[in-house]
Amino acid sequence: MIGHTDNAIEIDAPIGFVWDQTNDVQAWPELFSEYAKVEVLAGSDDSVTFRLTMHPDERDRVWSWVSERSWDRDTWTVRARRVETGPFEFMNITWVYEELGPDRTRMRWVQDFHMRPEAPVDTRGMTDRINAGSAIQMSLIKERVERRRRRVVGFHDVPSNTRRGGDLRTLVSPATCGSSSGFCGAVRLAPGEGVSEHYHPYSEEYVFVATGTLRVDLDGEPLTVGAEQALLVPRHVRHRLTNVGEDDALVVFQLSPLAPRPELGHVDTEPHPERGGT
Repeated sequence: MIGHTDNAIEIDAPIGFVWDQTNDVQAWPELFSEYAKVEVLAGSDDSVTFRLTMHPDERDRVWSWVSERSWDRDTWTVRARRVETGPFEFMNITWVYEELGPDRTRMRWVQDFHMRPEAPVDTRGMTDRINAGSAIQMSLIKERVERRRRRVVGFHDVPSNTRRGGDLRTLVSPATCGSSSGFCGAVRLAPGEGVSEHYHPYSEEYVFVATGTLRVDLDGEPLTVGAEQALLVPRHVRHRLTNVGEDDALVVFQLSPLAPRPELGHVDTEPHPERGGT
């Protein structure tokens, strides 16, 4: 008898966000309740080999094993197998993600396995255990992933991007909260500091000056935007931001819709003057 289980759950989040959250194996102890530790042993762009260590069981035993995991984002499919099989003769797992809507994803786990004759539980018994455990873990993952979409993100909670100038932070985005139609953030500019010229092929940008005074050049035309004022930057319009006030400026920006891929969203038309284009 070959053991076979097939379990699924629907999560109220975009498929890309569910994919990223559930395939970050180093963060699995924060996502699953059964795992105490993950040690990554090797990895590449589309695979990872790692050791999983569970919390002690009811008899205070600690189980640990090595697994291989490979993925294909184009088909939203992950295939995994135990390298150290322990009580299993083999254990293979397929994760399948299905987009049900802009903010709804079905995550499915299909497991095929067989127990060794000397294992403490037979294949039928392990099938029942896996079905029961999958239901618990899937419900927990659903709860935690959906909760992460309601995350409050602070300016210093995310990395600083200084490539175009200023201290720019992307706060609400597909990566941080699973946004599916745009992203927003803020940039701090010291007096005289600016953001070098660029444009967005796919997105409109909405700029709100919270504090300070900006000069915004739109296709070379200078406009002054003061505190508590806003400005639309249409698609394909070259724009440059400069703090022309005497105090620091805090500027809030939002872009929508998203580009097909993040690297296509910005096109630089000049180097940052202090970096010479590097």
